[in-house]
Amino acid sequence: MSMKWISVLLLLQLSCYFSPGNGGKVLVWPTEYSHWINMKIILDELVQRGHEVIVLTSSASILVDPNKASAIKFEIYPTSLTKDDFEVLFRKLIDKWSYLPKDTFWTHFSLLQEIIWEYSDCIEKLCKEVVFNKKLLTKLQESRFDLIFADAVGPCSELLAELLKIPLMYSIRFSPGHRIEKYSGGLPFPPSYVPLVMSELSDQMTFMERVKNMIYVLYFDFWFQTFNEKRWDQFYTEVLGRPTTLSELMRKAEMWLIRTYWDFEFPRPFLPHFEYIGGYHCKPAKPLPKEMEEFAQSSGENGIVVFTLGSMISNMTEERAHVIASALAQIPQKVIWRFDGRKPDTLGPNTRLYKWIPQNDLLDIKRML
Repeated sequence: MSMKWISVLLLLQLSCYFSPGNGGKVLVWPTEYSHWINMKIILDELVQRGHEVIVLTSSASILVDPNKASAIKFEIYPTSLTKDDFEVLFRKLIDKWSYLPKDTFWTHFSLLQEIIWEYSDCIEKLCKEVVFNKKLLTKLQESRFDLIFADAVGPCSELLAELLKIPLMYSIRFSPGHRIEKYSGGLPFPPSYVPLVMSELSDQMTFMERVKNMIYVLYFDFWFQTFNEKRWDQFYTEVLGRPTTLSELMRKAEMWLIRTYWDFEFPRPFLPHFEYIGGYHCKPAKPLPKEMEEFAQSSGENGIVVFTLGSMISNMTEERAHVIASALAQIPQKVIWRFDGRKPDTLGPNTRLYKWIPQNDLLDIKRML
């Protein structure tokens, strides 16, 4: 889907919140790393279309950088956390994720839940520093926002929406077991033909695979908690002065933007307040640096492999780097590897290291053909 049509879709969805003929005022509760990178594309487009966007971010944020030239505005609140605290936390989470055992479903997701809970504890601390900051909260109330926009993997936006009495819109790729979309968004996932995400099952399941899928569903329904939800329920009840739950407030979201293509998903029931927006981050490829272009083209019919571990990992232990380099040296393709560290001794002649790579330009379909 082109950026033009994505813009039209977003504006149509947002138009119901804004006064006719006027730009809207959007408050943003951001998350970090790739989640912020994805969200910022939408925010930049909203600003280009005349809307005012204010990002509520902590003084310890890593990628949400108010100092970078941007038409987006920022409201920075103080926090007892530091950038180092965040980086240590995310590094710890990455290390744990890298060693998650894949042999058993139960062990894998039990450890995944622990990782999410550590992240949730950090977000809860930030949330408390916002909602218990009376001066900041008063300023937000007086600003009269039309909408709050957030990534569903970072709780607190729903509480702010309740306190400020404004509509809420989410962006999300998926949650473990589709738990958030299912219980907070109301999206149905019939286990007889919709495989659980990360279960490695397809929609063409045998009888025993359907039984297996159902057991997984029961696990997420009755055991797995995405954000240590009881703590969030207690916190939200304390702030609002009435019994409430995280899921109850998330359920009030007016719109859910799903960051993938509908045809990449297995067929399943859908709801009108869910919209697929896959590809909105895509843009025309730019020419590659001369040396990189020559290296990529020298692979001939074998093509190239672009290897990167995402926005959160640029370095790794030497031992692990040696193992990866050794494996990449054995394939016929030319490899462009985003890596910032000591050059591995096992690096093959088919592999080049770069601290940064223009991933969108490298993966241009015309270049690959």
